[in-house]
Amino acid sequence: MSKRAYWLVDGYNLIHVWKEINVEDLATAREILIRNLSEYGAYEKIDVTLVFDAGKSEDEERIEEYGEFFRVIYSGFEESADSVIERLAYEFVGKKREVHVVSSDAAIETVILGAGAYRHPSREFYRAVKRAKQHLRKEYLGNVTLPLVRNELGDRIAPDIFAKLNELRK
Repeated sequence: MSKRAYWLVDGYNLIHVWKEINVEDLATAREILIRNLSEYGAYEKIDVTLVFDAGKSEDEERIEEYGEFFRVIYSGFEESADSVIERLAYEFVGKKREVHVVSSDAAIETVILGAGAYRHPSREFYRAVKRAKQHLRKEYLGNVTLPLVRNELGDRIAPDIFAKLNELRK
């Protein structure tokens, strides 16, 4: 059995290109991104690690697991998301995994390519996630057709109750 592709995503970099996300409320933006990427990872059958900068906080690196194939990492004190991504890229390429990095930071590009990982710009990845969502919606919902006639309350209740309600209405 072949190993699943491993994707490292720069969270805040992706949030800034995600059109539907309000960057004024970062907590909500992170939750929306987590939900969307966990769905995308499950659909594409890939391992996803979403990395957020927490370099200005005094906390240690924090990892949140969302199932077997999706996790979120908040970088530790004085550590950037880029450095976490670089470290993990080298680690997983060393384990002979196919590693993909989603970031539009030019600084990380050389390091990632040097590690043997693939780089994907955030805007390109955003479009791929949106296409997958549209495909899912189309595949599972299909063509939704509305009924040709109106479905009114009066058609679904007993005639005597309808008469009483109609009398109250007048």
